[in-house]
Amino acid sequence: MTTGRNAPRRLSIFGSTGSIGQNTLDVVKHLGGRDNFEISVLTGNENIELLAGQARTAGAKLAVTASESHYGPLKSALAGSGISVAAGQSGLMEAADRDADWVMAAIVGTAGLAPTLAAARRGADIALANKECLVSAGGLFVDSVRRGGGKLLPVDSEHNAIFQVLEENQRHAVERVILTASGGPFRNATVEEMAGVTVETARAHPNWSMGLKISIDSASMFNKALEMIEARHLFGLSPEQIEVIVHPQSVIHSMVGYTDGSVLAQLGAPDMRTAIGYALSHPLRPNLPIERLDFAKLARLDFEAPDESRFPALRLARLAMTRGGVQGAVLNAAKEVALEAFIAGRLSFLSMAEVTETVMDQLSGLPPAATMDDVFAVDKEARQRAAGLIN
Repeated sequence: MTTGRNAPRRLSIFGSTGSIGQNTLDVVKHLGGRDNFEISVLTGNENIELLAGQARTAGAKLAVTASESHYGPLKSALAGSGISVAAGQSGLMEAADRDADWVMAAIVGTAGLAPTLAAARRGADIALANKECLVSAGGLFVDSVRRGGGKLLPVDSEHNAIFQVLEENQRHAVERVILTASGGPFRNATVEEMAGVTVETARAHPNWSMGLKISIDSASMFNKALEMIEARHLFGLSPEQIEVIVHPQSVIHSMVGYTDGSVLAQLGAPDMRTAIGYALSHPLRPNLPIERLDFAKLARLDFEAPDESRFPALRLARLAMTRGGVQGAVLNAAKEVALEAFIAGRLSFLSMAEVTETVMDQLSGLPPAATMDDVFAVDKEARQRAAGLIN
C-alpha cells in the first residue's frame, strides 16, 4: 500500500512500548515501513531496552522516556545512533511539537493529556487510544482538535467500530450506539466470588491481550464505563443514546442503531491491529494479516444485559454523564487511585467502585472545566480524596 504522498508520511507514536504502541509499529511494518512512513518520535516510560530497540529499528528521529531518571540509560542505549533523546514532561511536550502528520496517542493515564492536546492544537491527526483525553477533558479536547484542523480517529476497538459504521450523512438518523463488552473473566461470577478476586485472576482477560491496568479495568467494567463517556464526546451523543451489551465472543465490536430500525455492526477477530490500521489508513482500508472470520466455525453469537449490581462502574458512568461538569475527570482520577491500591493489595476488587462513587459524590457540585489547569486541579483533588479514603 502507498500513502498517496510524494514523501513518506510522518508519524509519532506516544506510548510505543505498550501493547497499542507495539501493535502500531507492527502495522507500520506491514504497510511498507520506512518506504511509506517516517517515524518522528517514539515515547515510552521505563522499558528502556524495548524503547531503544524500537527507535533503532524504526529509524526514529527522537526517543523520549517519560521517566526523568531513565534519561541516562536511554542516552547510553542510543549512543552513536544519531537519534535524539529527551525525558520527563518537557520531553513529552517536545515530542508533541515535533513535525508529524499523524500521532498515535497511547500514553496511559493523565500523563498523556498535555502532549496529546498540544499535538491536536498543532493540527496533527490524532489516533486516540488515551481515554483520559475525552473522559477527563472531553469538551476541551474535541474543541482543540476542531480548531487545529486535524482528524480525531478513535482506536479503541468499540469506538473504531462505531466510526466505521456511522454514516456521516446520516448522523441525524442515529438513534443509539451499542458498545459491546466481553464480560471479562468474571462475567458469571457471584458477588461473593468477586469479593475475593486477586490481581492475577483479574488480569486474565478471556479474549484480548492487554496491559495489566487495562485488563483489570476490563474485568471490573471500568474500561467500558470510560468508553461510554468517550462515546458521548466522540459522536455527540446524549447519555440515553449509549447502551452496553455483553457479547462474550468479542466478534461484534460495536453497533449503531438508526431511526428506521436498522442496526449496523462491525465484526472481526479480536485484534487491535484492525482498528489501528483503519485509523492509520483512513479513509482507505489496508491489507493486514488479520485472522479472517469463519462464520461456519463461529456458529453462534451470544448477548446478555450487563448486571450493574455486580459491575457498578457502568452506573457510575451514567451518573457522571448526567451530572456533567468535571464528573468524568473525578471518576477517572478516583478510579486510577483505587486501581493502584487494588494492585498493591491495599483495596479489594469491589471496593474500587465504592471509593470512586464516594469521591464523585463529594465533588459533584464543581463547574465545568474552562482550561486544562482546571482539569488538572480537579484530577489532583479527586486523587487526594480517594487516597484519603483508602488510607
